[in-house]
Amino acid sequence: MTSCPVVRFAPSPTGRLHVGNARVALVNWLFAKSQGGTFILRHDDTDADRAIHDAIEAIEADLLWLGLEWDQRIQQSDRQDAYDTAIATLKKSGRLYPCFETAEELSLKRKVQLAAGNPPIYDRAAQSLTPAGRKAFEADGRNPHWRFQMEPGRVGWPDLVHGDLDLDAGALSDPVLIREDGTPLYTLTSVVDDIEFGVSHVIRGEDHIANTVPQSQLFQALGGKAPGFAHLALLTGPNGKSLSKRLGSASVESFREQGFEAVTLTSLLARLGTSDPVEPRADLGEVVAGFDIARFGRSPTKFDSAELEILNPKVLHRIPFTAVTDRLQAAVGELATEAFWEMVRPNLNVFSDVSGWASVVTGPITPVIEDAEFASKAAVLLPLDPWSDETWPTWTGAIKAATGAKGRDLFHPLRLALTGQEKGPEMKKLLPLIGRDRVAARLAGKTA
Repeated sequence: MTSCPVVRFAPSPTGRLHVGNARVALVNWLFAKSQGGTFILRHDDTDADRAIHDAIEAIEADLLWLGLEWDQRIQQSDRQDAYDTAIATLKKSGRLYPCFETAEELSLKRKVQLAAGNPPIYDRAAQSLTPAGRKAFEADGRNPHWRFQMEPGRVGWPDLVHGDLDLDAGALSDPVLIREDGTPLYTLTSVVDDIEFGVSHVIRGEDHIANTVPQSQLFQALGGKAPGFAHLALLTGPNGKSLSKRLGSASVESFREQGFEAVTLTSLLARLGTSDPVEPRADLGEVVAGFDIARFGRSPTKFDSAELEILNPKVLHRIPFTAVTDRLQAAVGELATEAFWEMVRPNLNVFSDVSGWASVVTGPITPVIEDAEFASKAAVLLPLDPWSDETWPTWTGAIKAATGAKGRDLFHPLRLALTGQEKGPEMKKLLPLIGRDRVAARLAGKTA
């Protein structure tokens, strides 16, 4: 294995980044960064019919939110000259041949083969066409699509996830590399780019395993060296069914909108498919430190967003003040101090919860008074300013001595009166921030 790998993440701009694709992007990024390598972002945007306006910008926004910055960016729509050169090479060597069957004719052929109990492999009928036959199709207005002639034999490789894999090239159809409109397809463009940009490892989903056979032969036909391959088990939903990339509920954008931290998602995705426990990480650096592609298994991997709900509070509890200073300032203004963050952090499920605790401090809130007489006695015993962390134990000690209340009977009614909440941050930390005037007003049952 090279000490400085070069990998690429190659999304098609057909929609927002889906959690399955995000996992592939993350594993590529972690593989590169854990070994001082290079992470390339390549937009496979040659299929204009499927491309969605602004999808490239949306995908890049999702990647940047996750922290997956790229070292190099490529857009296939800018690289037609490179593909034309490769096409000319393949035609000259006789590995590309024109086919004139329509989609309907090919579909009928497949049905006939399946009905006869045979695999639906293209029969290379186009290679039997005479020059006159080709001219007749062209005169009829048909443009050819072009197929890559596979060589017989087995193609094997040491897969970083599946171990040694070996497939029969003869069991596959010659892949179409160029559409009728002249547009090159993924199988070709991917190989051309991987050769030119020195990609050392291709890490992708296991649904691409069969593609590795023609692509391996294409590397050879174009004079390139095949990279190492790793095919990750696909993600499924909690019910075991495959996740659809069309499900908006599984998009990176949807998780961001729900308030999950980016590192919560990366902490989970980096461990899915391994035997290692999912652990909260404070940042991507910690995720990199715990990464090892050899830990990924071959079994289908379940993704359940409920795990994010469990993990996110644990992640927030690990994030230091220095990592949230700007966000905290935007959310709570002058309360954005390290003391405030340390106080509320253990009580957050999502970051936006800080605003709720800021409201508890600054008000107005409606106090919950369980016992007006008790609250009145507590108000009389309020210490004078200035207040500190010692004010709460001093004050509650005085209330205990005066009323005989202790334990829950002492602390619970005070928390309800001062915060309106059943639980929350330590009162000794919260009390000085609320301040004497608000505390007195709330003990009197006033909204303050």
